[in-house]
Amino acid sequence: MSGAQGVEDSMISPMEPHWKWCLTLLVVLVSAHTDTKVTFSQHMDDFIRVLEQVEYRNPGLEPVNVLRGLRRAAGLRDEFMQHFLGTIREDSTSEAPVMDSNLSDFIGRAVRHQVTERGREEGVVLTADGTTVAMSPVLLGIEAGLVSKTRCQVRGLYPLTLARNLGLSFQRFHSSLLSQRLGPDGCWDDVTSPQVFTLSDKPSLATDALVNGGMDGVILGMEVSAQSQRPLKLSSLLRTYYCHRLEGEGLDTAPRLISRLRRENFRELARPPLLQRQVVRSLVLQRRLIDHSTMLSQEKEELTAVVREGIKEFVHRYMDCPAIIPRCQWGAAPYRGTPTPLSLPLSSMYIHHTYQPGQPCLTFQQCSADMRSMQRFHQDDRGWDDIGYSFVAGSDGYLYEGRGWHWQGAHTKGYNSKGYGVSFIGDYTSRLPSQQTMELVRDRLASCAVGGGRLVGNFTLYGHRQLVKTSCPGDAFYSEITGWEHFGVREYVQYVQMLDLNLITLLEDNFPAMQDV
Repeated sequence: MSGAQGVEDSMISPMEPHWKWCLTLLVVLVSAHTDTKVTFSQHMDDFIRVLEQVEYRNPGLEPVNVLRGLRRAAGLRDEFMQHFLGTIREDSTSEAPVMDSNLSDFIGRAVRHQVTERGREEGVVLTADGTTVAMSPVLLGIEAGLVSKTRCQVRGLYPLTLARNLGLSFQRFHSSLLSQRLGPDGCWDDVTSPQVFTLSDKPSLATDALVNGGMDGVILGMEVSAQSQRPLKLSSLLRTYYCHRLEGEGLDTAPRLISRLRRENFRELARPPLLQRQVVRSLVLQRRLIDHSTMLSQEKEELTAVVREGIKEFVHRYMDCPAIIPRCQWGAAPYRGTPTPLSLPLSSMYIHHTYQPGQPCLTFQQCSADMRSMQRFHQDDRGWDDIGYSFVAGSDGYLYEGRGWHWQGAHTKGYNSKGYGVSFIGDYTSRLPSQQTMELVRDRLASCAVGGGRLVGNFTLYGHRQLVKTSCPGDAFYSEITGWEHFGVREYVQYVQMLDLNLITLLEDNFPAMQDV
């Protein structure tokens, strides 16, 4: 347990995003009738506000024409795109949105994707759930869905959103022109008003943001193609998907079509054989349209083998594994001292609850504040090098990186070198985490760890109380995990039989320092 003591954190209050949205929208509407120049951040909220302004200035314009206007502003019109979406007519004024240079410049920056020599990724935005998304594959996927003549069979959907980027990256890696097939992720200069996104490592041609945007493009493109009525406004579609506020039971009662469920929805749509075929076909088409040459049968066989290996890594990284918010995104303080490397694979996973903070966190802002609060308590009050846990599960649909896969934690005294400590934010003495949150750890994190060689296949899962004198992870939650696969019962020492857990809970309530690892 952390005993974070509810330390207050400087953060945005739950109401501030609403006031910020109202204020910005007012400025946007006023500027529609003036020459006032509005400065926008690289946040999805601001991107949607710009769309609302474009739609406000162009009443009655179809969403597909708005999308074509965005593509034109961003210069997205190569032969590959035109093959599926048609040519954008430069002389067409009746079908193109009217927008001033301020809006056009912003759209160009927000949509035109590139990575600079300094490792800055452009054409990406930060979403409300804390993930970063490349906008071009999102918009291309939606446009493909809107122009589709067949429901749920969208021509060009995978090539435009994901397959071409994956294939080119796999090829470059195979030719030793890239150091990795996929990724990396990165971090923003400021999560409140983001402007600059810097990658954490040398880039592939399929960064995490491009993959996120590609998956969203597939999901949204398929969704609009399946609707009997097309969406009236593009901004409404994006706001519904990216800006849903969780309440009550969190993801357990949330709608299906939201960005927090990106990986779950994509898994339902895309099977590995389908992805492999789409990537190969995209590269063959790229060769014909862009390079103006034909791929020979032997080349195609070799390409298929390269793509097959790449898809294996893609499936593990983005479909089997859960999304993990990196330390720099939640505002972690630096590690104090020198971390101790783990010797992988490990043999155990230890389940905790934080106890304090006692309430589940439902937003990126609140979960991040809870992480900072716990880290401060562990470093400043306990004197530890860092937050003790390996990973922490929020109720917002994401895991948060603590000490991570490679560094020894301080979560289960006497056993830190043998397993990963995973804590759930909240007090689960008399209630359970949401089903989605439990599945995130029980099914996704565990599978990811085994598949990545970080946990042995027959690893053992323990509740904290089985190894240390504590009531953690709470009576209700401990009862739940005894039915999980890999749960292990200690044969010789059962602290839960020796100790009066009601007394332990009473002591921990009054003396948080008793919650020791």
